[in-house]
Amino acid sequence: MSVELPANLHYTAEHEWLDDATPATVGITSVAADALGDIVYLELPAAGESLAAGAVIGEIESTKSVSELFSPVSGTVVEVNQAAIDDPSLVNTDPFGAGWLLRVDVTETGPTLTADEYRDQSAG
Repeated sequence: MSVELPANLHYTAEHEWLDDATPATVGITSVAADALGDIVYLELPAAGESLAAGAVIGEIESTKSVSELFSPVSGTVVEVNQAAIDDPSLVNTDPFGAGWLLRVDVTETGPTLTADEYRDQSAG
């Protein structure tokens, strides 16, 4: 399985990604979006909410299943992608772009993987 993963992002074992920006942008990977199928609903934390790295922060629902979303970082939500809430299919069509989920003022980053490490883990 050859998956296109942006090398500049950090990945989690739970299929989230984040960038190095301030605030950091968080989303789910194309691997997760493909596995979920057609995404129909997102439940995300509100701006101002505190997140803890590794904690459940919401749900993502597809025509196949409901999955929990985990925070890759500790910090405070500064923005939620309202466009993705209004049209969850953005997460399927552009998971690393228009389908981002949150922007977070990060105080601590949890364990992350490089693109190669994530690709190796996801192929298993």
